[in-house]
Amino acid sequence: MSTRVLMVISAADGWTLADGTVHPTGYWAEEVSEPHRVFTEAGWDITVATPGGIAPTVDQLSLGIMGGMPGKRRAVQEYLDAISEQLEHPLALDAVDEEEYDLVFYPGGHGPMEDLAVDPVSGALLARRLRANRPLALLCHAPAAVLAATDETGTNAFTTRRMTGLSNVEEKFNPFARKARWLLEDRLKESGIVYDNATLPYRSHVVVDGNLYSGQNPQSATALAERLVEDLGARTA
Repeated sequence: MSTRVLMVISAADGWTLADGTVHPTGYWAEEVSEPHRVFTEAGWDITVATPGGIAPTVDQLSLGIMGGMPGKRRAVQEYLDAISEQLEHPLALDAVDEEEYDLVFYPGGHGPMEDLAVDPVSGALLARRLRANRPLALLCHAPAAVLAATDETGTNAFTTRRMTGLSNVEEKFNPFARKARWLLEDRLKESGIVYDNATLPYRSHVVVDGNLYSGQNPQSATALAERLVEDLGARTA
């Protein structure tokens, strides 16, 4: 039987800043296209889900100069076009049973900072997945989703776990992020998570803590996906 992946993508199309303005955003193109490609080439089946079953929005910045060299951006755009039917018709997250999937994967972009960081359905899913000790991966800004994985006392399910995610230094390369209400690295640390990042910004960095996998930035997308294919393939071999 093929490995089944649940890819949970933000449904947000804006990120509310401290001054009340909303920065247009969504998911980061490479963080969806590259893992999707790697998983597909491994023969895995991918299901896309979003809060409310809303078709996710690609962050246009990720298809511009910030998305890399022109050839790379074209390849990413072509891949997203090829899976557009799937992206345009996601399942609603609250209708999904994550136990049916071998891997739950959250790509980033600033979108998760807006919706998944406070989404109780997603938070409960992540907490269950962690307790079940089953493979779970979050990339770049997607670790913001673990902030919603709290119990009635406010204790975070991911406390003491080792993770990475976009660093404060990397975030501040975005001028608009200097108006952010909060930064991911700070909130992860405040939640009791052991934060780990690469020495240099925007270098690929993957952290594995048992069943919990995380990638620091868009440059980590391919490496994270390939590590997942390697490890999950070894478990089923």
